[in-house]
Amino acid sequence: MRQVPTVKQDYLYFEELKTRWRDSDVYGHMNNAVFYEYADTIVNSWLINKGSLNVPSSKTVGLVVETRCTYFSELKFPDLVTAGLKLNKLGNSSVHYEIGLFSNFEEKTAARISFIHVFVDVKTRKPKKIPSKLLEPLKSLMKD
Repeated sequence: MRQVPTVKQDYLYFEELKTRWRDSDVYGHMNNAVFYEYADTIVNSWLINKGSLNVPSSKTVGLVVETRCTYFSELKFPDLVTAGLKLNKLGNSSVHYEIGLFSNFEEKTAARISFIHVFVDVKTRKPKKIPSKLLEPLKSLMKD
């Protein structure tokens, strides 16, 4: 099934990011790898801002186990990109985030990114229940 662009009202948390000259590839648009950097940035920034991510002292961390990006339009330098974040699914040890990237105040996504974390024990790398201090903040990213 073909995915369609989403709109800003579909997301619950936002950050603005600026494209950089070095983000451009030979085709004159933002390289596909940078889209994933933006996804990683908004997810981890949200976790840090909620006090839920402190890598040096955490006993549990989220590892990325799956990503997917669907592109609808180009992002270029110098664009201002709004990244929107929401949760599509919250499991016992996994979180399915969706990130929408919007160009220059556009209402429809230039790209939609699926980003899945599995929370694991720092030492054993075995899946672990999502820490309770993170559950409530994560629930706030879910739409009814």
